[in-house]
Amino acid sequence: MQSATLTIGELEAKYPLYCKAMKLLLRDGQTPERLRRTVCWERLEKLHHSLPRQYKSPERLMQIMQSEINSKKVKP
Repeated sequence: MQSATLTIGELEAKYPLYCKAMKLLLRDGQTPERLRRTVCWERLEKLHHSLPRQYKSPERLMQIMQSEINSKKVKP
């Protein structure tokens, strides 16, 4: 079976979708270890490695999103 290779342009076009998927997984309580095995993580990682000045690493995105989620939980 041959896997489809996505171009950088295709990855960039779907960047918001990958971020949304990661945020939903974090809200569902997925662990960092499980997140690292997802398609969204893989694609975000490819974008970061290809264009590091434009895209944060998935690790950093996860930290930012987790912080946002935690701050919303604290508010009444």
